[in-house]
Amino acid sequence: MFLAASIVVFVIYFANVVLGAFAGSAFLGDVGEMLVLFVAAILFVVAILKREADRDNKNGS
Repeated sequence: MFLAASIVVFVIYFANVVLGAFAGSAFLGDVGEMLVLFVAAILFVVAILKREADRDNKNGS
């Protein structure tokens, strides 16, 4: 769930960068772009930590 959310948010970031580079009409400003990338990174970290915790629970405890 968190990994899919991370991918969706990163696609929004990527679409903004592509539109800004080729069409000159980015829909996010600098701060919005930074926040979207930050949220994507946080969601990705949460997904990885959850996956590691699930793996540890399956193997050890």
